[in-house]
Amino acid sequence: MNTEAKRRVLVVDDSSLVRQVLSAILARHPRLEVVGTAKDPYDAREKIKELNPDVLTLDVEMPRMDGLTFLGKLMKAHPMPVVMLSSLTDKGTATALDALDLGAVDVIGKPTRDQVAGLEAMGAEIAEAVHAASMARVSGHRPSAGVPAAPLAPLAERAKAGRALIAIGSSTGGTEALRQVFEAIPENLPPIAVVQHMLPGFTGAFADRLDRSCRARVKVAEDGEPLKPGTVYLAPNETHLVVGRRGAGLVAILEGSERISRHLPSVDVLFQSVAETCGPHALGVILTGMGDDGARGLLLMRQKGARTLGQNEATCVVYGMPRAAWMRGAVEAQAPLDAIAGHLVSWCERDT
Repeated sequence: MNTEAKRRVLVVDDSSLVRQVLSAILARHPRLEVVGTAKDPYDAREKIKELNPDVLTLDVEMPRMDGLTFLGKLMKAHPMPVVMLSSLTDKGTATALDALDLGAVDVIGKPTRDQVAGLEAMGAEIAEAVHAASMARVSGHRPSAGVPAAPLAPLAERAKAGRALIAIGSSTGGTEALRQVFEAIPENLPPIAVVQHMLPGFTGAFADRLDRSCRARVKVAEDGEPLKPGTVYLAPNETHLVVGRRGAGLVAILEGSERISRHLPSVDVLFQSVAETCGPHALGVILTGMGDDGARGLLLMRQKGARTLGQNEATCVVYGMPRAAWMRGAVEAQAPLDAIAGHLVSWCERDT
């Protein structure tokens, strides 16, 4: 018999209908209990004191104080897991990324038309996201990246020859983790291929935001493009990113529309392709995330001679994917998030 206590949820939305629908959706999850609702941030502040919830769902657009402003204040005064609801528009996409920067664990795309039917259709996905977020470690401190390491001239020459590649997989909490890693690396590392589980439509905006803050170039991978040193390639939404070889160089291949390990794109698909294409000339890194996507692929990478690294439990928002990989024997070493960039540089310095 499973005696796990239900996670306590507070639903914050200015629409009484949305509060009702969300409460019903979340109440159907066997590990969630909706302990209350709030109509705006001021109401939410009092309900948090009164009800002590484990997790909040928070709408962006509300009267008297918008959701982002409240999120910023909440993370300074009373850090706790928050799942934001943001409209699937260009403005909503930017707002969602701002929410993740401020400390939200996850963002749910809120339908812009017929919200009730749209939310009901996403019911299982919403409930799972809220349950996953409720288990997250949240801190009000959002560390900035360290000073980038010095460029590595010998590494650049090896990377040009198409011999080395870094592959990274992440999910819940991964947007902040990737930002910290990429802002702390030099611009001439080998190509870096990344699968980050995100809502459809968010990857491009996330890549653009990283590109503005990092020394390396950051972009969404395109089918058939050569993978060049000094560039981070994010898997686009709704397709798998595979690393292949064309002549002496590496290329990005976008393929498939079926979910693997419950995800599209899947970290397992990326890691398995890197294992077959790059063998011992690759480094696989698995960061914070819910579930086990990437564990099998990372094990194959290690079996093919690649080096493998996992984010440690203490610094993960959700120690799910790294734990699954560690338990399978896929991870040869674990490291705190602020040390990951240094490990990437050290590996590149000794890779031959």
